[in-house]
Amino acid sequence: MTGPRTSGKKRANGVESRQRILDAAVAIAGERGYDGTSIAAVSARCGLPASSIYWHFRDKDDLIAAVIERSFETWLAAVELPGEEAGTPLDRAVIMAANVAKSLVNEPDFLRLGLMLALERRPEEPRSRTVFFQVRHIARQRIEEVVRFVLPQLDDDAVRFLTTYAIAGADGLFVQREFNGDSVDLVEMFQFHARLVYETGLRMAAESAR
Repeated sequence: MTGPRTSGKKRANGVESRQRILDAAVAIAGERGYDGTSIAAVSARCGLPASSIYWHFRDKDDLIAAVIERSFETWLAAVELPGEEAGTPLDRAVIMAANVAKSLVNEPDFLRLGLMLALERRPEEPRSRTVFFQVRHIARQRIEEVVRFVLPQLDDDAVRFLTTYAIAGADGLFVQREFNGDSVDLVEMFQFHARLVYETGLRMAAESAR
């Protein structure tokens, strides 16, 4: 009969194996993209047999979707506006932007893989692409909430417009860092971008009040 200690050890080993598989998939997908990633390559990288990978994930697409979800959870935790003790609404938005940039530097897989998948068109829609769009929608909702809180003068249309602008700018800055590496200080760029978005929001509010 399997005791609690044995069951707990099996669960711990299962969690560790899953993380090893995801880490290997991240590394390979970063080097080779979606098409170049295979279960065989992930198996060779993580040192676990293909049967172990299939025990955790149905196929390569399910694995890549899990990579995106794991990275997204880290990113989403950073999209949290600091409390009032952090200063003015602008100060708080700039701090949040810096935290988001740091999360993307440390865990870029959500956006890197997601953007690659989003720009591709395939006869069959990969689950990983669908997952990216789903988590992207959650991200947009979170950023809309922040914009609405920091700039309460704006109406719903203006909030949606400014959110689209903020996300597009952040995507572009991320891509620039992918092109140019560490020569692009993503934290500094995101802080600068946050200030521009905030100032733009103030101008939009002033114009609508006229």
